[in-house]
Amino acid sequence: MGMSTVTAARIYKGQTNGQPGEETLLNFEKFPHVALSKTYNVDRQTADSAGTATAFLCGVKANMATLGVDSSVLRKQCDKLDTGKVPSILRLFIDVGRSTGIVTTSRLSHATPGAAYAHTPERYWEGDVDMEEVDDLCKRKVKDITAQLVEDNPEIKVILGGGRRTFLPNDTVDPDTQAINSKKGRRDSKNLIEIWKQSKPKSSKSSYVWNKKQFDAVDDSETDFLLGLFSTSHMEYELKRDPSKEPSLVDMVKKAIKLLSKDNRGFFLLVEGARIDHAHHDNLAHLALAETVAMDDAVAVAKDMTGDDTLIVVTADHSHVMTVGGYPQRGNDILGLVTPVNDAEAPFDGMPFATLSYTNGPGPGRVNLTGINTTSLDHQQSALVRMPWETHGGEDVGIYATGPMSHLFHGVHEQNYIAHVMAYAACVGPNTQHCQQRGEVHTCSGAASLNTLFMFKGFMLTVVVIVGCVRMTHTV
Repeated sequence: MGMSTVTAARIYKGQTNGQPGEETLLNFEKFPHVALSKTYNVDRQTADSAGTATAFLCGVKANMATLGVDSSVLRKQCDKLDTGKVPSILRLFIDVGRSTGIVTTSRLSHATPGAAYAHTPERYWEGDVDMEEVDDLCKRKVKDITAQLVEDNPEIKVILGGGRRTFLPNDTVDPDTQAINSKKGRRDSKNLIEIWKQSKPKSSKSSYVWNKKQFDAVDDSETDFLLGLFSTSHMEYELKRDPSKEPSLVDMVKKAIKLLSKDNRGFFLLVEGARIDHAHHDNLAHLALAETVAMDDAVAVAKDMTGDDTLIVVTADHSHVMTVGGYPQRGNDILGLVTPVNDAEAPFDGMPFATLSYTNGPGPGRVNLTGINTTSLDHQQSALVRMPWETHGGEDVGIYATGPMSHLFHGVHEQNYIAHVMAYAACVGPNTQHCQQRGEVHTCSGAASLNTLFMFKGFMLTVVVIVGCVRMTHTV
């Protein structure tokens, strides 16, 4: 989340609770350590979500639209793929036998979750149908992203989100829509849901669910692996969600933490509140702010459910070009119009204007907002430069942290620094010498639990990383 979204969301949250709003704090704004993250891609001044997710999950800066690879791999080019693959923090946890999970409100094959498990030079190769036109080299070297999730990462314990369409063959009826997805369904005849089920150890119990009733019926104490696919594409916006069909982000975070917490070696959980970004791309500020508050609610739940041995980090992959402007009165509806108090605060054309607007996107240009309900869910805020969709913003984004090692977030950091802090705190990856130093007791090297929850928001991504690992220096 960019700073303008954080500011507007805190006011929105306060106003929905009957307060003026400006004095409100989001839950993650109460964390004791705050820093800034530089979000550029190697090849772009303003970043996309794939390169940025690769940065904070894999610890390297990457090119636009690439996932799980370093900057030697160029978009849609596979000649450097073998040597350019980089492991994510999720993979580092798996490699030492710890539990992992992914929760998102987007398709599970989308950019942010994809960076946790996939290695590809193109983020949009989500299903095999998306790779029909790729060159022969890429067809030999890389699978589609959904296939990589299921076939190459069977160890992931919890997988919850949308995107059923690239799991099912294109001749299979979807259980919810009761239709065949001939456009995005798989051409290779693979049913990746069945393959996921078959990949689990015989001694374990796995469950696949696709609706809220099935999700609620999952026995937390008995389930070892859980796959939930709640939509053919992205899950619904929180304010439009049918609670009888889809769980909320809070619901999914609660379930994931309950399942993963059974592992006394600790866990890593990536949680993405993806639809903040999607709303911004359509200039739908009301939905974007509501999604931010929903994400913040998930942060509160994660904080309440985890102990003092958990590092929580909230950040974003990039910003958006929404602005908070004018001189509205204190307590003015953040989604409302500005009332100028004198000519110096009034626009030259005399027409009313809203506090929130976008510098680009599909919203209307400068129009007369007299009589327009700017607070409705589907109202598109004005855009200075009209485009098919709104772009990301290039400014730094915040990093908010609490718990062990949270003090390592301070000042201004390169975005890939985030992954290295998580790995250092969790004692995974190549740099673990500090975990075995004499004169220190490190809970990561003992039987104490290590929990990492990485909560992240969509294109305007919010990330919460919870890494439970305490490093305590004692005289021995």
